[in-house]
Amino acid sequence: MSLRNLLTIQSIKKIEIISINKFIKKNLGMNEQQQTRPSWVQKRKRCSSPTNESTEVHDSTHESVELKESQKSNNASNAEYLKLPKELEDVDFTKRIMWRKCAPYKDENGKNLPPLPLVPISEKDGLTIDSKSFFTKQNPALCLHVHGVCGRARASTLHLPHGPIDLPVFMPVGTKGTIKGVTTEEICSDDALNNHIILGNTYHLALAPGTDLLEKLGGLHKFMNWKRNILTDSGGFQMVSLLKLAEITEEGVTFESPYKDGSNKSESTRMLLRPEDSILHQNKIGADIIMALDDVVSSIADDDDRFRIATYRTLRWLDRCFQAHQNPQTQNLFPIVQGGLDTSVNGLREHCLAGFRHRDDHIPGYAIGGLAGGESKDQFWRVVDQCCKALPDNKPRYLMGVGYPLDLVICTALGVDMYDCVYPTRTARFGVALVDGEGSGTLRLKSNEFQNDFRPIMENCSCAACKGGYTRARLHEMLKANNPLAAQLMTHHNLAYMMALTTRMRNAIMNNTYAEFVTSFVKNQFRGKENGGEDVPQWVGEALEAAGIKIFN
Repeated sequence: MSLRNLLTIQSIKKIEIISINKFIKKNLGMNEQQQTRPSWVQKRKRCSSPTNESTEVHDSTHESVELKESQKSNNASNAEYLKLPKELEDVDFTKRIMWRKCAPYKDENGKNLPPLPLVPISEKDGLTIDSKSFFTKQNPALCLHVHGVCGRARASTLHLPHGPIDLPVFMPVGTKGTIKGVTTEEICSDDALNNHIILGNTYHLALAPGTDLLEKLGGLHKFMNWKRNILTDSGGFQMVSLLKLAEITEEGVTFESPYKDGSNKSESTRMLLRPEDSILHQNKIGADIIMALDDVVSSIADDDDRFRIATYRTLRWLDRCFQAHQNPQTQNLFPIVQGGLDTSVNGLREHCLAGFRHRDDHIPGYAIGGLAGGESKDQFWRVVDQCCKALPDNKPRYLMGVGYPLDLVICTALGVDMYDCVYPTRTARFGVALVDGEGSGTLRLKSNEFQNDFRPIMENCSCAACKGGYTRARLHEMLKANNPLAAQLMTHHNLAYMMALTTRMRNAIMNNTYAEFVTSFVKNQFRGKENGGEDVPQWVGEALEAAGIKIFN
């Protein structure tokens, strides 16, 4: 489950925000006695004031800025932030927001649109070509070639500075530049994996090893010896899962760090992450795709005003990200569609989409955020459906934090191109294998039912475990004994499964048989109660029907 959506606003009368200081001295050559705390982490102590009231003071070695909000300005500022942004005042929100759409979509009046121009697959789209040959002055670091469509699903090649990527694609998460359980060499050279883009996390990389160090070494690519593409989150994703207290203002996000100075229990750590800081860190990391910092609210929160403030603030923060971006010639900045679960006409998602349409000339691709945070599957697919109907067909669409195989199959039918999630690798370390069919599509190999099962995890799988002769029974014993090799093998299998799944999806689209593929996949997983399985969930049938695929009679 995505953790991005756990961030909530705290109602407070006074907010003290610690400013971002100059970055720490270059990490190379520092001895153990030197300061290693990243510059965006500020330390503060508690002391007694003359009135014996507890007061917070800053360490004298750090500069600070205190922003005070008066009691009566709270409501006034909220009222200001609730207003529709000026650039949207003339938008006709009685009609659905959409732009640069092609068939099978229809225009705002319900009329058929012309088909999407397709680019035949050629050697130039192969994984050996220099993608930079496709870049233009208007698009200096990205080019999307759509080769085939089947309904709303599409098979494409996304050209980025570190090479081309077959779409649809699942991006494994390497939070700090490492995917737990597999090496960089395995990801590149093993045919079962052979992934061409992974995801890194700005927050963790900024804390350690630090973005100054990464910049000095030539970026994350060189730091981890990775010659392919990288996407980084803006820093607000895993960050929020570590917070005891999060405060959001127009300036940025202030939060408590999990990293404490154990030498003094009276010290706590506070951080301020502004849009400018997020982009600066990502520029130093050097990722091929970077994300704008957005204001995130839990998808299941019950606060309409908070969602409205967050949606409009996301647009303002995007403008600040554009201004702070130092490397548009080599790094692609994607904004993230927010707006909660409001998919209605003139709803918040429509407002956010309209804001992005207004800024489209500066945007190479789009992300769909604010999901996988506890909302129902019915709510989930409707947001994805709305965004895919609205976002332009000449740019990639990335669904953040989604990694369940069934979700990939359904959302690709709705028009999504890119996915990421910790689910396949994290669940592997708990002994859960991804497979076709088998009820829920998973095998919990720690269960005693597998202690005498001498079959591979999945037939015809080319992962290290299945190809290497590791049976379910053997893996069961290894997992029960906490053998680290078992976690590695399980990780290898789950990643190989995800890579194979996206390849099958792509091939089905190119062969114009994606509807048949989806129907087979779904009915293999949901075999019906009359066959000892589960019935197809209603949301699956409704989502696929919206995509033009009927699986119910």
